[in-house]
Amino acid sequence: MAEKVRIYQLAKDLGVETKEMLTMLDDMGVEYKSHASSLEADVADTIRQLVEGDGASAASAGAAAATSDAGTVSGSAAAESAATEVATSGAAVAVAEAPTPAEVPESVPRVDRSHLSVRAPVVTVMGHVDHGKTSLLDHIRKTKVAAGEAGGITQHIGAYQAETPSGTVTFLDTPGHEAFTAIRQRGANATDIVVIVVAADDSIMPQTREAIAHAKAAKVPIIVAINKIDLPQAQPDRVMRDLMQVDLVPESYGGDTVVVPISAMTGEGVDDLLEMISLVAEVEDLRADPEASFEGVVVESVLDKRAGVLVTVLVREGTVRVGEYLISGEVWGKVRRLTDHTAATIDRAGPSVPVQVLGFSILPQAGETVVAVRDEASAKQITSERRLAREEFERESIGRKGLTLADLFGKPSTKTINLVLRADTQGSLEALKGVIEKAAATTEGVDVELMLAEVGAPSESDLLLASTGDATVMVFGVNPAGTVIKSAERQKIPLKTYKIIYDLIEDVQRMIRGQIEPEFEERILGQAEVRMVIKVPRSGNIAGSYVTSGTIRRGVRARLSRDGREVYKGTIAQLRRFKDDVREVGTGFECGINLQNYDNVQEGDIIEAYEMVEVPAG
Repeated sequence: MAEKVRIYQLAKDLGVETKEMLTMLDDMGVEYKSHASSLEADVADTIRQLVEGDGASAASAGAAAATSDAGTVSGSAAAESAATEVATSGAAVAVAEAPTPAEVPESVPRVDRSHLSVRAPVVTVMGHVDHGKTSLLDHIRKTKVAAGEAGGITQHIGAYQAETPSGTVTFLDTPGHEAFTAIRQRGANATDIVVIVVAADDSIMPQTREAIAHAKAAKVPIIVAINKIDLPQAQPDRVMRDLMQVDLVPESYGGDTVVVPISAMTGEGVDDLLEMISLVAEVEDLRADPEASFEGVVVESVLDKRAGVLVTVLVREGTVRVGEYLISGEVWGKVRRLTDHTAATIDRAGPSVPVQVLGFSILPQAGETVVAVRDEASAKQITSERRLAREEFERESIGRKGLTLADLFGKPSTKTINLVLRADTQGSLEALKGVIEKAAATTEGVDVELMLAEVGAPSESDLLLASTGDATVMVFGVNPAGTVIKSAERQKIPLKTYKIIYDLIEDVQRMIRGQIEPEFEERILGQAEVRMVIKVPRSGNIAGSYVTSGTIRRGVRARLSRDGREVYKGTIAQLRRFKDDVREVGTGFECGINLQNYDNVQEGDIIEAYEMVEVPAG
């Protein structure tokens, strides 16, 4: 071989699993960063000879090892024998015992899980809005999820399982808008592999950088899919260069980041992407114990008008079964029905399987851990203890809050905007609350009070609450009943509905800006020097002046300085040029200035014209 070759490509050419290839390299003492690292030509040739030339001897060595525990081989022959044996016998235990730095962070204890069952990888697809995340998942699942999505945005997380040529893969679909940062971060922490979708005609955008940061923080492998390569304006090379600015160096540029050009519309490159996901999952050696105690994570929770509370749970360990009691945070429920991603009813779900649970009476928080408990009494006791602990903490926090002089004597230093917030899902509600709280926290003098923030359509009760608190009712993703709309109109209660989240956010920001007391600052218009005092009967003294800079205007504010000290502050009552009244006089011209209610002007005085302008809210 004359050129370098990627580890995973060499493994594919030789018909060996990638993790076995990594084990061979470990035994040979070859350093590498990940399965995407390049091997020198001579190293690749050596491995080829080991696998192809010594295959027969390796097979006999493996058989001998199975029948006898005795015997050692010294020197280079030992390393060669071990490497060949791994390549032909698939000893996964060796990988678990000697993980690479890329596979296991130093801070994570290395636990031998090689005896557990292999589970499907959980893949989170992230990226900027309109870069094609949902279209990619549509192509993989052969469905049309994007139809009907307002503004092309996936409004909350969905979990799906797909049968690919490389095996089963669980996909989490996270929103592309930056307002859903909290949901996206939970998605990264619940995943094994992140696929960052970048449009070839748009390159790296703010939400792309945000998604990459979350994936890095979660310490999960990143695969970049450059989408829309079928467009004539596509520039995949530009995307490659821009990726290096966020410390993702593509393989073609000598780095270790797997980058796959795709077209979600035509399907080009999608099979290559799935193959890369399979390779990364193989190296990660993802395993779980289906017989362990059940543990999962809440992906989404919604309040369905007919069924009630429906909770999407991703199983992380163990198996969830119908009839079990589950707790999540401060809420509990008994599993009455399990539904998989195809809407089929099932009686159990194992690791890496997303499942919809019917049985909770209260919506659990998205991102919360879900575990199984022994019985109903245990579920009630644990959730009750958690609730009491939280309430006690809140009481202590209130007690620790100190009073200020403004609290005792002064008038309130802040204005409050009251809102009643309704959303379609718990995940959307949390994201909206987070954005609203952030907007309020970064604006001095204005507080936003969420009088009510719940999932579901607004009711007459919400209007009653809004009327007592002079609040605005904001509804996202659900349609209010006609009777509620008419009642709001009759009572003159602001009721606003939204399908696109950034419309709601802009309205909240507009309301905040409207409550801020405007700040003003001086803007100097011009200066004039008094060179002659003209006495005019019945008009007072006129300052014969020469404009030295800017513009002097009639009716604006002015100050008069004498020997560096301000002696007058008022307005310019009259401005004349020769015998004519004028609106303004520019630099380099002479004029007559009459200051309102001031006659004591002297030669050498400086008249400065200025106006007060509003400072834009920061």
